[in-house]
Amino acid sequence: MLVRDAMSTVVLTIGPAHTLRQAARLMSARRVGAAVVLDEDAGGVGILTERDILNSLALGQDPDAETADTHTTTAVVFAAPVWTLEEAAAAMSHGGFRHLIVLDGSGPVGIVSVRDIIRCWAPARQRVPA
Repeated sequence: MLVRDAMSTVVLTIGPAHTLRQAARLMSARRVGAAVVLDEDAGGVGILTERDILNSLALGQDPDAETADTHTTTAVVFAAPVWTLEEAAAAMSHGGFRHLIVLDGSGPVGIVSVRDIIRCWAPARQRVPA
């Protein structure tokens, strides 16, 4: 199975000036664990994850004052839609992260998470008659 078969094509994108609270609200409303941060001025794509927000809160930082740009991971490993799920899982395991931005051409077309991969690898649940 390939990344394109497992990835979410609903990509939450935010700007670097979004506060962590704004990012958290958007992520919660869309039920996603990561947002793609598009920063035209910095010339790149980054990722802000729920863990980044959690780490900021654990340091006692104000989520209304802290912005995405200071907590965004910019050294991102990208996946291609034609990668196998094994390749994506290996990249995640090697890098110690749970999300990969999927690029096709010049822009993000999806995100694949550990949860997406597990969902594809886990056998379908069968209902047990009551």
